[in-house]
Amino acid sequence: MSFMDTQPAPLHGGDGLDPFSAFRIESPREIAMLMRQVMDGAIPVHLSSPEGGSLTTTIWTVDSASGRLALQVEAQTPQLQGLIESDEVTAVSYLDAVKLQFDLNQLMLVHGAHSCALQAAMPRAVYRFQRRQAYRVRTLERHSPVALLRHPALPDIQLSLRVIDVSIGGCALLMPDDMPPLEPGLTLHGVRLELDADTRFETTLHVHHISAILPNAHGARLGCELVRLNPASERALQRYIDHTQKRRRMMSLG
Repeated sequence: MSFMDTQPAPLHGGDGLDPFSAFRIESPREIAMLMRQVMDGAIPVHLSSPEGGSLTTTIWTVDSASGRLALQVEAQTPQLQGLIESDEVTAVSYLDAVKLQFDLNQLMLVHGAHSCALQAAMPRAVYRFQRRQAYRVRTLERHSPVALLRHPALPDIQLSLRVIDVSIGGCALLMPDDMPPLEPGLTLHGVRLELDADTRFETTLHVHHISAILPNAHGARLGCELVRLNPASERALQRYIDHTQKRRRMMSLG
């Protein structure tokens, strides 16, 4: 099952290990920030249980001090009681191009004078999964991400082009002015992407467009499609994108 589906996929293997630990957030501060983003945007949260219960709601309040969430519900909703009684409730929500998945525990229905809410403990972990072909991250320059390839007009010379940004479906490369230009529509085989020490793989790039970086800047931006990534390379790239997002988010938090 794709992680882009609303129906959540299991996140733990039968041996108790977490094969998706690279996508897990455990910082209480980050988790609270994500929950507030979902709340402020009134973004739907899809709840489900292994018994087949399901419900779509929104986050009403986020209380970091008490470590509790409140979700808006109607007491008469038929699926509600089954979710409260379940030992395993999974929540899924989407922030733009990112899928959030987390478990909800200690569910409790709280009645007020004119409304009710479903309370739960603040998630201990949140998983962030990138939606395919959707989100592009700027690379971290200190890691010197590059694409190594042969220029069709200079096959004896290996080029090392800086990777400006990358997504699951494509990347942008910086082409120096002193190199013969590459034309849109060109397919480059045997390209090696080296994004960091842990993310290196070979792929095929299809050049879609060429544009200037900035006025008076030296070089052009090559917009390229990643063609037919194998599963191992795609997983490595998704981990890189997720880690880069995390690092940039932490940098912005100071």
